[in-house]
Amino acid sequence: MRIKTLVNLLFMIPILNASAQSGYSLELNVKKQPTDKITVNETGIGLTFFRNIDSKNKITNTIKYKNIGINYSLENYDLQNSLNQFTSFENDFELSHQLTEDTKLNLEINPILNFESNLGISDVSFLGGLEVNHSFNPANTISIGIKRMSPFGKLEILPTFSFHHQINQNAFVNVGFPNSTISYSNSTRNTFSVTNSFNGNFYNLDKPRVLDDLNTATKVSFSQMTSALEYERNMDSNWFVSLKGGYEFNKKYNLTNYSGDSKFDFNSTNGYIFNIGIKYKH
Repeated sequence: MRIKTLVNLLFMIPILNASAQSGYSLELNVKKQPTDKITVNETGIGLTFFRNIDSKNKITNTIKYKNIGINYSLENYDLQNSLNQFTSFENDFELSHQLTEDTKLNLEINPILNFESNLGISDVSFLGGLEVNHSFNPANTISIGIKRMSPFGKLEILPTFSFHHQINQNAFVNVGFPNSTISYSNSTRNTFSVTNSFNGNFYNLDKPRVLDDLNTATKVSFSQMTSALEYERNMDSNWFVSLKGGYEFNKKYNLTNYSGDSKFDFNSTNGYIFNIGIKYKH
């Protein structure tokens, strides 16, 4: 009962405010990450609501569901039949407040549920943080912040930063951590982007896995740096289709303990990534 109540509270804000939002979008993504030893298949759904409260305050709320399936081509691996399905639910709430004409404060609250198959109270983690955004002029903006996140496969408090430069009406560059983007639109319907991102996550196991007399694992951890080329096509005023292809570097898939210390390394090799997405905006 307590778990059900907690889940309801985590996702209550966007549901209660849905009717008052000034816009929303729905997105579906299917991603494949093949390597020599392990192939990861990922399906994700995201629903975003946004509302301009007044001239200085804006709220954005995104609900996400993600399912990960893993196929192994490893020999003499006893655990692969049980470590092949993971699930994630998250609610990403953002409040943007215009402090001055040139400076904006962004607050992010991001509760997330990551688990193997059985949901428990220990599967709830709270991410998010603060970020200050300052515009020097219409073309140049810098953002600096600190967030609790998991780009390297475990929860850490890390600095974030980015520098945004609007080259012209059709192109911009955004360089920083954990994400960087170069984007160009040759028309109102086509957008091409080169992206680089550090991303990772972890999932609690249903029960501890005893690896040997000294090591026991309680979580699985994924992390990688992804460089990709993306194409988005505006089919009409509401529907968008996106294609993404790239390569993942420093790819890691580990079994870890409660503290995130690696206890077993699958030695996952670097590999390509393929993603197709469809989005509806209103």
